Amino acid sequence: MIRVLNRQRKLAVNARRLETFAQSALSRCLKLPRLKSGVLKELTEISVILVSDRRIAQIHGQFMNEPGPTDVITFQHGDIVISVETAKRQAREFGATVDHELRLYLVHGLLHLAGFDDRTSAGAAEMKRFQERLTRAIHR
Repeated sequence: MIRVLNRQRKLAVNARRLETFAQSALSRCLKLPRLKSGVLKELTEISVILVSDRRIAQIHGQFMNEPGPTDVITFQHGDIVISVETAKRQAREFGATVDHELRLYLVHGLLHLAGFDDRTSAGAAEMKRFQERLTRAIHR
């Protein structure tokens, strides 16, 4: 089961629509060949938590020892934390919608749980291909 929790007030987000997308994305990610090396199949619940830049910067500093906000942080116990403000900035920069950016971040988090790793340039490129493909394939 996957659920979306909106814990920010900076930007209106249709959490129900994002949750519907998340269910489809989860189903597709569970069929990926890389899945055997990740924890995704073992999780009974995944929470996608939408937060402000201020909150994700706190989490980023606390758990990754990195300053400032980031787009998405994935925890192996099943929490995917997403900054809505970062999504808004990135959407503007890339000529996309905030909804599209949120979907990309959500899929990115699911791919981490499925065993993908973006710490190398090859791994990052592979993740980007998969997240773009999955996001485009789900028309919700």
